[in-house]
Amino acid sequence: MELVCPAGNYPSLKAAVDNGADAIFMGLNDDTNARHFAGLNFNTRTLEKAIDYAHRHNRKVFMAINTYPQQESWGRWKNAVDVAASLEVDALIMADISLHEYALQHHPEINRHLSVQGSATNVEALKFYVENFGIKRAVLPRVLSLKQVERLAEKSPMELEVFGFGSLCIMAEGRCHLSSYLTDESPNTCGACSPANAVRWEEKTENNATILETRLNGVLIDKFQPNETTGYPTLCKGRFKVQGHTFHSLEEPTSLNAMDLLPALDAADIKAIKIEGRQRSPAYVAKVTSVWRQAIDRFLRAKQNGTEDSYKADAQWSQTLAELSEGSQTTLGAFHRSWQ
Repeated sequence: MELVCPAGNYPSLKAAVDNGADAIFMGLNDDTNARHFAGLNFNTRTLEKAIDYAHRHNRKVFMAINTYPQQESWGRWKNAVDVAASLEVDALIMADISLHEYALQHHPEINRHLSVQGSATNVEALKFYVENFGIKRAVLPRVLSLKQVERLAEKSPMELEVFGFGSLCIMAEGRCHLSSYLTDESPNTCGACSPANAVRWEEKTENNATILETRLNGVLIDKFQPNETTGYPTLCKGRFKVQGHTFHSLEEPTSLNAMDLLPALDAADIKAIKIEGRQRSPAYVAKVTSVWRQAIDRFLRAKQNGTEDSYKADAQWSQTLAELSEGSQTTLGAFHRSWQ
């Protein structure tokens, strides 16, 4: 299995390469990718430098062009495909079918992957992308249980990639427009569910304590008490008062950690494990990549010896990942849903 790791800047790319990633995924510094934040991502110059570093170390580079272009801005998405092709990335990660069609017609030599934003959850959808666009790999949405992944993999006409670690959301990949109710911008078209220009932090005094309020386009979505860990504000992970109780009514901050499922994912012939976090720091990328590299290598050694059933993740690895997780907690997410 490939270990596919995130890079939101050049130091993060180096951290991923140096700590054992097989492939690194990144995006341009505009709304053509779903992590569009100020100061994040790559321009043509830094992208060329990053690709050179990765290729010199025999690592692959995947370019995420995974938002949905609107008619008036179609040229920017087309240009992103052209730039990636000119710099010889190893694969394009795309969701919109018009981009898949354009890439197939103009750059057929480049591997094309279906983004998680494409939200393909059945064999017929996968067949459609293979037959019409020659897609090589699909990144599966995080709504699928392990049993569903296994059944899909049995008949899949292409390679499959799943998320192994990183932040979770309400898991409506490619279909989430929740933040647009507050900001008029959808992450699926603009690349950010909480655009920086809509985010405000304000300190206030409440019950003789200094609290931190976070607002999205003027709407209060959370309050943090002194010494309480804060995260980047998103509407789905805000705390709201419902029937007299204040809690995370949509989604509690937590992160996926599927490290214990490596034997099952390998048995299902999953080709790659993806780590979420292009918006995170180089230190995060280094630690997560290192831990997952050790885990995959341990499993592969056990498999070579015919003892894959004996594989077990180190408690220290899980502790390290928990410390890097949202809410300092991890979950198997939809993988564990027994009713699916």
